[in-house]
Amino acid sequence: MTTHQDRKRPGRPPGASDTRDRILSSARELFARNGIDKTSIRAIATDAGVDPALVHHYFGTKTQLFAAAIKIPIDPMSIIGPLREVPVDEIGYVLPSLLLPLWDSELGKGFIATLRSVLGGSNVAELSMFRSFLQDVITAEVGSRVDDPPGTGRVRVQFVASQLIGVVMARYILELEPFRSLPVTEVVETIAPNLQRYLTGELPELS
Repeated sequence: MTTHQDRKRPGRPPGASDTRDRILSSARELFARNGIDKTSIRAIATDAGVDPALVHHYFGTKTQLFAAAIKIPIDPMSIIGPLREVPVDEIGYVLPSLLLPLWDSELGKGFIATLRSVLGGSNVAELSMFRSFLQDVITAEVGSRVDDPPGTGRVRVQFVASQLIGVVMARYILELEPFRSLPVTEVVETIAPNLQRYLTGELPELS
């Protein structure tokens, strides 16, 4: 029997809820096991027993599927994508300018809740997926642009991640005052030079 929800979405296949849940379950398992970079939409579809077109139908791109799998209420590429157009020597300033207003917003509360769960280690699969996201997606998008000298791009991105996670911990999880109440612009202007140094400045010789 066709439900009211089905009628609102012409062409939506029967059993939509079950199909969507199976895709999410397969995505979480494969992302956690193999990482984002090594997990394809086709592999997820095969594991879920559906056509790859259905995965795109319900979730769009692979990063949008990842966002749904880890319960982040925004496509990560909406933040990372614009960085492709930002000159390398400005990324350290633009990145927190994009992230902090998002984290301060109503939409950001869902992300903070997910990150709190991940940092607490209460869900091993989510922790593995989040680690994969940092290593596979962020490093691929940003690390390759700051890989100077060669081989330093990954650690440069990890230094940036450590600073941003520290901001999340102090501002949104521990809610330390007065840091919690500082204007976004003040936080951005203070941490941006460090982020930029991590990305393009000289690093100690790494073993």
